Amino acid sequence: MINQRTLKSIARTVGIGLHSGTRVELRLRPAAVDTGIVFRRTDLDPVVEIAASAMAVGDTRMASTLEHEGVKIATVEHLMSALAGLAIDNCYVDVDAPEIPIMDGSAASFVFLIRSVGVVEQAAARRFVRVLKPVEVREGKNGMDRWARLEPHFGFKLRFSIDFNHPAIDSTTQDVEVDFARDNYVSAVARARTFGFVDEVEALRAVGLALGGSFENAIVMDEYRVLNTDGLRSGDEFAKHKILDAIGDLYLLGRPLIAAYRAHRSGHALNNQLLRALLADSSAYEIVSFGAEQSVPKAFQSLAFS
Repeated sequence: MINQRTLKSIARTVGIGLHSGTRVELRLRPAAVDTGIVFRRTDLDPVVEIAASAMAVGDTRMASTLEHEGVKIATVEHLMSALAGLAIDNCYVDVDAPEIPIMDGSAASFVFLIRSVGVVEQAAARRFVRVLKPVEVREGKNGMDRWARLEPHFGFKLRFSIDFNHPAIDSTTQDVEVDFARDNYVSAVARARTFGFVDEVEALRAVGLALGGSFENAIVMDEYRVLNTDGLRSGDEFAKHKILDAIGDLYLLGRPLIAAYRAHRSGHALNNQLLRALLADSSAYEIVSFGAEQSVPKAFQSLAFS
């Protein structure tokens, strides 16, 4: 049986909000079976809780933001990606600001934080969302500009293609697949950083975004090249970060997916539309768990995610 998992103890860190630019204290706390991932704004009185849910996603400009009765917690996707990648089913996420800290712009810091306190199995089976038929969303001219799709697959794999028409990106791998039947989340995905362009910064900051962005937490490019002195971490870092984001966005479903995800130029908004389209069609999915005698997808047998 594949059991649910939570943290062994409380993990703490402090960072800066990418978009707010404010100091944020983050605490990850163990949670009971079937709690799910629950975000808590501890700076408010009373504390406001928002469960990770596709239907709780509001603003998707440059990040995935959870909202409840006017209270927001922004930029949850990198932490959600790490929680998915380390197979954490139940966790309280306490923050004292309206945004998750960006750390180094990847999920690696969150992976380190979780591993530093350890993970414990719980006495209940994991519940998965198994996709039974294709679900797709598209936007742009003739629906070809951007799209994202979920298809039946006995495991979990993601393929993402990008197209930025930028010299620094064009010289890298722009079509990447990660299959967790063979790939490991920590080594294959977690270190890929978010990225942005110098000529967009002023416009973003004018609308209250990217106020905390820097070379310490993003890949930054001018018209021609990467400006970070340490360069890229891998030749496919741009596309891999889109997969990192997608893993986090998809985990807002509230349960791990048994499916194949394929996307071209998708982002947080389209990923959320995809989940909502899936949930709107009850014939497109089922909730499953696996007993000791049942065949478990290879992607989850040895916790390749961890």
